[in-house]
Amino acid sequence: MTKQIGIPAGVRAHPAVTVGLSALFVACWSSGFIGAKLGAGDAEVTTVLMWRFLPLALVLLPIAWWSARRRATMPTSRTLARQAVIGVLSQSGYLLTVYWAIGIGVNTGTTALVDGIQPLVAAALIGPLLGVAVSGRQWIGLLLGLGGVAIVTAADAGSNALAPWWSYTIPFVGMLSLVAATFVEQRGSAAVSPLQGLAVHCSTSAIVFTLLALATGHATPPDDFAFWRAMVWLVVLSTFGGYGLYWILLRRVGVTRVNTLMFLIAPVTAVWGALMFGESFTVVTAAGLAIGIAAVTVVTATPGDGPVRPSGAGRATRGPRAAAGVAGSSRSTAPHRNTPRTVSC
Repeated sequence: MTKQIGIPAGVRAHPAVTVGLSALFVACWSSGFIGAKLGAGDAEVTTVLMWRFLPLALVLLPIAWWSARRRATMPTSRTLARQAVIGVLSQSGYLLTVYWAIGIGVNTGTTALVDGIQPLVAAALIGPLLGVAVSGRQWIGLLLGLGGVAIVTAADAGSNALAPWWSYTIPFVGMLSLVAATFVEQRGSAAVSPLQGLAVHCSTSAIVFTLLALATGHATPPDDFAFWRAMVWLVVLSTFGGYGLYWILLRRVGVTRVNTLMFLIAPVTAVWGALMFGESFTVVTAAGLAIGIAAVTVVTATPGDGPVRPSGAGRATRGPRAAAGVAGSSRSTAPHRNTPRTVSC
């Protein structure tokens, strides 16, 4: 998989390149929350999501099919069905709640922070369900992370007159949808390539959001340049930029360090949202974000697990929104070493 990226071996080994790719990854991933707000200002949530995923599905499906035929790695119908379920939970359910919350006024930074504690919640809940011990340090990290989220959410709700109080529960529903997707993913045994998984997930989301848009009468996109600018933003930066860099970094530095980078997304998004949209960013907000970063530091205090080195085309992951503890590893991996995390495209 690494050879296909096209980065010369000498360049891949240079630490400065890893730092640059890491910074670009955080920016691209954060752009998804910003793009959600850009799109929400011009159209209904179902319209934005339909036109984000429909073109992606039309492009990715034939490419994934051709790749699977060429490599003789065509997934079974059972594997495709499992990936479709994961797509519904980790993309359709998650993104619908994120866009809905941001569309009715929840700050982008708050939404990103709630999403950011998903690895900790997944580790705490899924570890016992799969019969894997959860360390005391990991529980401390979870409590710290939840405390940071509570502080930021309370500060946001207190200074934001646009969003009703109940809207702050919506990102938590999306985060739990990601946790459910992680559980389904961890329970599976058949692996698919990142390209195949992404194609199935995007196609599933395209079907779900197209049906929702048609049912609500919002399938027609607005005749507005700003809307299509937001679509290009979401596809190029959020999907291909964030998702592509996720897999590059996964193979360069390993899952634990990539998980740590995920916790930088909330503060970057909060600052970006404050500068671009005038969202509130107070001392209390900064303190809550710092606690969130401290939480992941506690959880990932053990030595890094090193780069993922797949031995073949079929051994990449159980899906492109793979839990970080799943990629290149078995289900029995201890969560304190590889904290489960599903990734959003």
